[in-house]
Amino acid sequence: MEIPYTVSARQDTGLWNAKIGIWLFLASEVMLFGGLFSAYIFLRLGAGSVPGYVWPMHVLNVPLGFVNTLVLIGSSVTVILSWAALKLGEWKNFKLWMGLTLALSLTFLVIKSFEYKAKFTHYGVFLKSGEVITGHHLHAADDHLTIVPDEGHGHGAAKGGHGETGKADAAAGHGAEKADAGHATDPATLKGVSRQADGSLRIEKSEVFRYANHGPKYNTFYAIYFTLTGLHALHVIGGALVLGYFFFRGHVLYQKAPEHLANRVEVGGLFWHFVDLVWIFLFPLLYLL
Repeated sequence: MEIPYTVSARQDTGLWNAKIGIWLFLASEVMLFGGLFSAYIFLRLGAGSVPGYVWPMHVLNVPLGFVNTLVLIGSSVTVILSWAALKLGEWKNFKLWMGLTLALSLTFLVIKSFEYKAKFTHYGVFLKSGEVITGHHLHAADDHLTIVPDEGHGHGAAKGGHGETGKADAAAGHGAEKADAGHATDPATLKGVSRQADGSLRIEKSEVFRYANHGPKYNTFYAIYFTLTGLHALHVIGGALVLGYFFFRGHVLYQKAPEHLANRVEVGGLFWHFVDLVWIFLFPLLYLL
């Protein structure tokens, strides 16, 4: 049985079925991301009401985030051009523009994976004395940790501050979310910490409150950061899969009903524009403010 209103508009709405469906779906998506954006705002505003609580700022890679913004804006343009090519009956141009859209979506995901890798390979060691040592190549032994400290910030130790870290308050249990605006110190002078011949630090576990990479469990900021950007990345993957289906299998429908394929691409494009719009809000909120 032929499905009605795939090309022609319904009399009651003036739209064909798929377009009604996508707008209803996008309305639910607005509520989903709206709730998460609201959670971020409340968490950040609440950070200022707790004495000693410092919300991490300017800890993300702004150039990479800006490039990804341009990539997604460019993909919005190419997906429109692919739809326009179908409306004009230009199959080769459709393949060209849709192929570029898919390439840009893959570029976005690759860049995002580099950002994630940088966070998951960057560690913070919270000492019971309150200092935090940040660095890379952390190795845990039975009685000690070794880490290559960050350069340029007092050799990697700070009294809780510097945005990405917080005071290790063992009694209160709030570790990464408390901070004193102290000055960075040489970690080799701290109790239980010594510098080894290769420049790495040996930290006795008896002096460690906790340690973690800069992943979701590091502090509240990274938890909401990975939630927002991870969910967005899943939407990018989902949208790319749909557009990829049109790219690889669209010729079957194009030969039978080119207008129907154009409508499908338009619906997929609407979802893609929404994904781009979400990132346009995410970029300044997470990276710049």
